[in-house]
This record gives sequence, C-alpha cells and structure tokens, in this order.
Amino acid sequence: MPTLVIHAPKSKVQSENKRSFERTLETGIGDGYAVTRNELALLTPGLNVVLLDKDTRRRAEGELVKLEPNGWTRSGIQRYDVYTSNLKVVPYRPERLNRRGIAIR
Repeated sequence: MPTLVIHAPKSKVQSENKRSFERTLETGIGDGYAVTRNELALLTPGLNVVLLDKDTRRRAEGELVKLEPNGWTRSGIQRYDVYTSNLKVVPYRPERLNRRGIAIR
C-alpha cells in the first residue's frame, strides 16, 4: 500500500497563507496539494500519510481520510485538501519530495 508524503513548510505559511505544520496536525487538514491524475489513482482512504516540515525537521504520521478538490495550478493540475486522521508526531526522518511538495512511495 502506498504512502502519501505532504510538506507543510514554515516558509509557505508566511508567503502563501497555508496551514502550518502545527495547524495541519491540529485540524488534520493539509491545504491545496497539487496531485496528478496518475497519483490520484493510487490514493485511497486508509493509506498512510506522512506530514513533514523540513524547515524545522518535524514529522507526523497518520491515515488518509479523503482528498477534496481545492482549485487548480497554473499548469492545470488539480489541487486537493488532504484530510487525515490519527496524526501523531514521530521522530524526524527526511523524505524526497517532488517540486509540488508531495511524494508517493
């Protein structure tokens, strides 16, 4: 089963008014991640989710509840809010991310 990794860096909170790592951890909702159709086909409720903040070296893990459409990128990729449950802070371990701030591994 794949794992979805999403990045909630402190720099995006200040520049793009996105939810912070703390706020995402608290609410279980990550803002507007661009996900391609091929990636979307791999993402089903119940799979593992990793929430990262590489700026402050923090990590939390939980489960995917759902993806809810939230606009489009300039290049035509659908953005989704990522709804999670049971996010728990765990020791930091880095992950490779694509330029859209996600990874599926």
